[in-house]
Amino acid sequence: MKNWFYEQMAMYSAYHRDGRNQATHHVGVPMIVFSVLVITSTIPLVTTVEGPITVGAALMALLVLFYIIAAPLVGTIAALLYGALSFGAAQIAAMGEGIPMKVFLTLFIVGWAIQFWGHKYEGRKPALFDNLLQIFMAPSFLIAEILFSLGLEEGLQAEIKSRMGKYLPKEG
Repeated sequence: MKNWFYEQMAMYSAYHRDGRNQATHHVGVPMIVFSVLVITSTIPLVTTVEGPITVGAALMALLVLFYIIAAPLVGTIAALLYGALSFGAAQIAAMGEGIPMKVFLTLFIVGWAIQFWGHKYEGRKPALFDNLLQIFMAPSFLIAEILFSLGLEEGLQAEIKSRMGKYLPKEG
């Protein structure tokens, strides 16, 4: 699983080398994740004594578990950050009366617009156009980028860099 994670992170990294593109993703990705959490938090999966477990909570738990197994520090930070986003999403989902759908649509559209704007700086299409699974790598990559800038997770950074070359654009 770690090798697959490293490959996906290398591909994501190769499509996000421009600092301006990276900056737009640090805004757009959380907006999109939050929007998806809001709308999926309106869908109960099972009901417990404590309340419903929603599709949103289950999806986020699975994604965070994957991150923890593949890169424990990245996954732990994701659990904290996306746990907070999940809590906020559940609050909005509980408002009803069309509010969750309005929040979803607004944040989803604006988040994607911001990211596409970033790819204009990159001069390259988004990675998910070549590999749809890249959509799940964005949250972990953003956390990893911050850790790298702090001098942390050097082993993960080295793994990504060693695999990134095959995903870079071919020089003409």
